[in-house]
Amino acid sequence: MSGFWITLIILLAAACALFLSAGWRQRVASNGDRDRLNTDFYQQRLRELERDEEEGVVAERPEMVRELQQTLLTDVPQQQEAARNQQSSRWILLPGVGLLVVVSLGMYLKTGGLAQLAGWTSVQQEYPALRARVMDPQAKPLTMEELARLQLGLRTSLQSDPQNLNDWTMLGRLGMVLNNASDASQAFERALQLAPNNLELQQDYAEVLTRSSDPQDNRQASMLLRDMLKRDHSNVRTLSLLAFNAFEQQQYDEAIGAWQMMLKLLPAGDKRIAMIERSIEQAKTDAGQQNTHLALTVSLNPQAEKMLPQGGVMYISVTDGVSPVPVAVKRFPLSHFPLSLTLDDSNAMMPDRLLSAQHQVQIRVRISRDGSANPQPGDWFGLSAVTPWDGHQQLAVEINQQQP
Repeated sequence: MSGFWITLIILLAAACALFLSAGWRQRVASNGDRDRLNTDFYQQRLRELERDEEEGVVAERPEMVRELQQTLLTDVPQQQEAARNQQSSRWILLPGVGLLVVVSLGMYLKTGGLAQLAGWTSVQQEYPALRARVMDPQAKPLTMEELARLQLGLRTSLQSDPQNLNDWTMLGRLGMVLNNASDASQAFERALQLAPNNLELQQDYAEVLTRSSDPQDNRQASMLLRDMLKRDHSNVRTLSLLAFNAFEQQQYDEAIGAWQMMLKLLPAGDKRIAMIERSIEQAKTDAGQQNTHLALTVSLNPQAEKMLPQGGVMYISVTDGVSPVPVAVKRFPLSHFPLSLTLDDSNAMMPDRLLSAQHQVQIRVRISRDGSANPQPGDWFGLSAVTPWDGHQQLAVEINQQQP
């Protein structure tokens, strides 16, 4: 920082020196030009007087020469006065020097990035403490802003130590956390130049390319992952990345195959199994391979039939019998009863909770008098038991209760 300010001061001093020297030369040149013009004029008039005397036009040449000399002396300033004027002209240049300094500093403050420089200096001071915190599992987690500052400090550190594999790896992972795919990709590329056979780095790099919005990056990730799988076909993380990459590129058969391979490798009771099964069902649905549907018959008891509201709406919701959050929902205007209908994955509330992925279901049918999606007192409804479901049974619900 001190070197920067020293350089700035030297540049300003040089600019002021050039400004003063240019003004001084112009002033001296102006006085010199005036003296030369007066001298030339005097010599020319003398020659003219000589010609006029030879031709007999002028009879009193000495007198006219004296008048010409007197005129020249009057126009040429006295030495002391000239020196005084020259001294005063120097002071005239000082406001210009001040203006030059003010304008230069003002332009730098506006466009020179002084705030960014101060921020960068602050980051450099904080960097050791931020790095120590991120390496300490017992320390308070860094905020996103602190992670961004750590990333800047790390990039600066790598300028002086570009062969540091650990720092390039950390920089790439920070880019992933901060959702900066470009920085993460560049960092992992540099890290792989230092350790080309590091499987974990290859997986990180493939993950960044998979997340990219550029289709070319996605295809490159796919090739990398297939090559890694050839070398180690039982690596769960490689299989997971390959499945996700294939799913994003709508290569559903490859995605399903990778997920099914993962199911064989994961131990029983692993929390990831349920998520993988839902992903497989989603891929089958998107690929048009899923023919699961829920066939439902809805009937009314006599009392509910007598109290059907005009313009009412029927809501059908399916849960897994554990969570009250519906897996699928369908809305119908009131019509004749009994009513037969079907539900499938197109009625799912969330793409990661498909109807086809459920092993048991519970169905609730409600008649809303005013069309409200929320139950109101007096609404009639029916509720089925929690029923094991293989995706092909015919289920029935009777509307026989009233909302208290």
